[in-house]
Amino acid sequence: MVTAGCRQNGAALLLVLWLVALLAALIGAFAFAARTEQLLGRATVDAAVAQQAARAGLDYALSRTGQAGEAHVWWPDGRANVLQLGAIHVEVALVDEQGKVDLNQASHMLIAGLLRALDAEQPQVLAGVIVDWRDEDSLTQPAGGAEDGDYAAAGRPYGAKDAPFESITELQQLLGMTPELYARLAPNVTVHSRNPDPDPTFAPPAVLTALGLDAAGIGARRAAWRPGPDAPPVVPGAVGRVGGTFGIVSRARLPHGYEGTLRAVVRTGPGGLPGAAYTVLSWEEGSLLR
Repeated sequence: MVTAGCRQNGAALLLVLWLVALLAALIGAFAFAARTEQLLGRATVDAAVAQQAARAGLDYALSRTGQAGEAHVWWPDGRANVLQLGAIHVEVALVDEQGKVDLNQASHMLIAGLLRALDAEQPQVLAGVIVDWRDEDSLTQPAGGAEDGDYAAAGRPYGAKDAPFESITELQQLLGMTPELYARLAPNVTVHSRNPDPDPTFAPPAVLTALGLDAAGIGARRAAWRPGPDAPPVVPGAVGRVGGTFGIVSRARLPHGYEGTLRAVVRTGPGGLPGAAYTVLSWEEGSLLR
């Protein structure tokens, strides 16, 4: 009888230990899930804060655009402008779209020069691909290009558009265009200036090189200039008057690592939504943890 009682007590103790272990596992799983949800919630909030700070950087940059000689102006030539929003560090670069190469208006020679400045392979041929995409005929450019038959031979389910570019993102559909080259080309081209020649006043370095200008020298003079009563450095062949359409890159960094990025092309003035200060022509945003 004593032995049987000991066995029963031992079984009860073992059952209690199993229940304690099970409860500990459940509590641990609950704590882990709660911690995960807390981290996800914090990440969601941080991403939203970073993105809104980047949006604030864009709005503030547009309030600082103006003409040469204004002391408060942020000159739209691609330089990084710093804005501190409490503990959030924001860097904003804006470029007047007049300084970029217009994909629908630029000559084959200018496009090839830009591609050469960006170290693209076969710049003459790829420039022909760009021109063949936008022109209405089915004739390949003399220096090389791509029409419907070339896309079909490459297994593409589409041919040359034979119409103007509506967005620079269409470049990614072209034969010979790689993601790496597109990333280098995109900041230098536009579909909004409607000018055959970019204004060197605002042109990025690769565009200045394509125009046959001293990109390094012009860049040094730009960097040395500060807003004030003096006009920015005179660039040969420049118009120098700020337009109303800007490409803007705004990056906001939070103290603990989150970064929000906003890339947009906007046109200032009425014409968009009622009460809006600008019209959005393109908009791309995202955030990441660094």
